[in-house]
Amino acid sequence: MAVPSGPRTGPTGGSAARTDAAGGSAARTGEAGGVGRPQARPGRLVLVVGTGTEVGKTWVSAALLRHLATAGHAVAARKPAQSFDPADPPAGTDAAVLGAATGDAPEAVCPPARWYPVAMAPPMAADVLGRPPFTVADLAAELRWPDPPPAVGLVETAGGVRSPQADDGDAVALGALLRPDLVVLVADAGLGTINGVRLAVDALSGPIPAGPVPAGPVPGMPAPLVVVLNRFDPADDLHRRNRDWLAGRDGLPVVATPGEEDVLAGWALGPLGPAPGPPGAPGPPSPSPGPAPPELPAEGGPA
Repeated sequence: MAVPSGPRTGPTGGSAARTDAAGGSAARTGEAGGVGRPQARPGRLVLVVGTGTEVGKTWVSAALLRHLATAGHAVAARKPAQSFDPADPPAGTDAAVLGAATGDAPEAVCPPARWYPVAMAPPMAADVLGRPPFTVADLAAELRWPDPPPAVGLVETAGGVRSPQADDGDAVALGALLRPDLVVLVADAGLGTINGVRLAVDALSGPIPAGPVPAGPVPGMPAPLVVVLNRFDPADDLHRRNRDWLAGRDGLPVVATPGEEDVLAGWALGPLGPAPGPPGAPGPPSPSPGPAPPELPAEGGPA
């Protein structure tokens, strides 16, 4: 499959997708995926979730996007909703960091209507600000990708896997709607990470409660999953043991960052073309060498 080289930029340096009147990114009308028509899906859709807040999801996402773009792959990132401390510098918001990695404006990464300057979960921040409630279906419907779609589109959620993304659902419920090709679970490499990873994998594997919406359970995500141990120090005995335990006993593919962004890029690309990894590192999905990522089971956690 031919992949366009590099992130596409418009005359002002933003993505090729224009910004609509509400501030969100919108595909150009009159072309495939235009306004009022089904959105074209990226070649590979990567969902980035975390075991909790402040584990480095945005740092890992930006590093992955930069690696892919440098290798010549078209990339784009989306943050369905972001909440932040209003005292934080604008360049430090998640949308700004992800946009800097792809060449997109922050407004293309996250619609300004979904910017909540309160350091709480997005639906809680919206309530504090007196803004209307919203659903995970709203967030999924608001995603707009460049036209033509990128080889890899990355969606980064807020907080941990069970953190509220909207009034009726968490990151797992949002992911169930998006049906990603790969789930990247970011965790801190230190103390407590085995428990955090196992709980997150259980949440991603099983039936998803629908919350207050009386629509019954939402199916789980049967997507391949790779764990990223962030802030990994190879000289730290605990970090090494955590990785060995998750990989050896739980059978989870584990990538360490910083240092193994090329391996993570191979997982993100999948059959579009693997990125080389260091000897002995967990490999990307077939057809490249190395173990294929496990499918999350319909119920329960890791074997």
